Amino acid sequence: MTEFAPLPHALHPLLAQALRRKGYDTLTAVQAAVADPKLSDRDMLVSSKTGSGKTVAYGLGMATALLPDSLPQKGGKHTILPPAGKPLALIIAPTRELALQVQRELLWLYEDTGALIASCVGGMDQRAERKQLERGVHIVVGTPGRLLDHLSRGALQLDQLAVAVLDEADEMLDLGFREDLELILAATHPERRTLLFSATLPKGIVALATRFQRNAARIEVATDVSGHADIEHRAALVKPNGIEKGVVNLLRETDSPAALVFCNTRDAVRHLHATLMERGFSAVILSGELGQHERNQALQALRDGRARVCIATDVAARGIDLPHLGLVIHADLPHDSEVLQHRSGRTGRAGRKGISVMLVPPSRRGKAMRLYSEGGITPHWVALPSADDIRALDRARALADETPFADLTDDDREMAAALLESRPASEIAAALAHVLRLRLPEPEEIDPLPLEDMRPPGKNRPERAAGGAGQYRWFELNVGRHDRVEPKGILRMLTGSGGVERRYIGGIRIHDRTCQVEIAIEAADQFQRRTANAAEDEIRVRPIDEPGPKPRREFGPRSPRSEASKPISREERSRPAFEPGRKPHPKGKGKSKAPKQR
Repeated sequence: MTEFAPLPHALHPLLAQALRRKGYDTLTAVQAAVADPKLSDRDMLVSSKTGSGKTVAYGLGMATALLPDSLPQKGGKHTILPPAGKPLALIIAPTRELALQVQRELLWLYEDTGALIASCVGGMDQRAERKQLERGVHIVVGTPGRLLDHLSRGALQLDQLAVAVLDEADEMLDLGFREDLELILAATHPERRTLLFSATLPKGIVALATRFQRNAARIEVATDVSGHADIEHRAALVKPNGIEKGVVNLLRETDSPAALVFCNTRDAVRHLHATLMERGFSAVILSGELGQHERNQALQALRDGRARVCIATDVAARGIDLPHLGLVIHADLPHDSEVLQHRSGRTGRAGRKGISVMLVPPSRRGKAMRLYSEGGITPHWVALPSADDIRALDRARALADETPFADLTDDDREMAAALLESRPASEIAAALAHVLRLRLPEPEEIDPLPLEDMRPPGKNRPERAAGGAGQYRWFELNVGRHDRVEPKGILRMLTGSGGVERRYIGGIRIHDRTCQVEIAIEAADQFQRRTANAAEDEIRVRPIDEPGPKPRREFGPRSPRSEASKPISREERSRPAFEPGRKPHPKGKGKSKAPKQR
């Protein structure tokens, strides 16, 4: 159960007023901790899971650096903030969706203060952002790349900044934004407050905090061992060819005002979207191929109720917050437990209840159980609802629904009387039932799988990790131990010139003359295109069907070595160290340079 605390008296009156107007009578644990007046002038390092109300938390936390305690009056209006000029507060978020969501939250929270809040995110009109910055703002919310661009052009000046906030800092480091963050923070006023929010606190986050924070208060908000206290985790076994039918019946059974369905690839998103539209669902998609305008339209359709289902990839859905989202469906298994937590955390937010359902083919049951175990989640295994189950639900809902009878007019009653004169009441009721059924997508007939098949698999049936069939593809690079290759160098090459985010990199196997890497299928095509036309002295990449055996260190007597496995000679040891993108010169001459980013 999510913990709540009453609105504290120390809250700034205008923010407390905005909270009550929005329906807040209490604060979540992280909001209460950050709003503690004892920490009003301290830097903070906050660890809290997604969906815990972090945006409102740091909105309250940074208020002491922006708003005066008293409310002076002038001409009948509060004059809270100085005239807009250089930003006083900066919030950095990993994705444009999250940044725009943060801007929306701060707009209502700071509505009564007169704060001007600008967003600076990729995919939006850069000139319009620059003009707004030049006119003056109080708070800026943006993504690292766009903020750094405005900073380098002089449009964004941070020398008067009072507070900086890093939201989902661990995600920004995973996406490779560490250098951008350091450059942005280095340009800020040295006496600013820094509030750093992260779902986890790995070494990289702690190092960043140590460099840019002073005497930071460390706040770790306790979370339920199930991964998220307000989410009911369910798992359902389904035949591989029955996943789409399972999605249809789950959407019909739950009947949530908004639902989010996750797929692992863009092609799967498009296919499932077409399937649901054909069956009568109002659905939109979110994937990386959409432009920002199309993404905004899709999200707005979900917020205003014109669409009730969103089919999305993990990257496209990161950071979005949809009101009344009561159901998350994993049509494809997540790549790891962190992705499972992120997906499920789109529902059950800030005290609202939610349901997360994973559709598990029998062959993937082992991986599903491992994902739940690593995430500290105990799922409730359920059978998928049948068509008969859903029709029974429809009948019960129709009988309990008072909406059709709420606003009957005299004209309606006159029409009803005329119908009763011409037709039996039973036929009229049957016609009404027919009309109600036509408004609902038809449920699917599903071949049930016995519940006993849903028990955890035995230890004698191991499941391959993230590189399961259909999830990852293998590539071979023409560098190996003889080129002084190390895993971190390969990672830099993949995330740099290869353009692959770290979350999409699986296993790395380094052999004497080659190395093999796993790339998630969602990023594999782009990686192959970017590395297809390598120059003669650059690293060459080719797709392979199966990797070679894992390299093993031998400790006993060794068999005669092949030419490829002979010890590295002294001449070879003198070669320059491997640098991402370009093979070292065969005789150690010249500098090893990384290729330019394409």
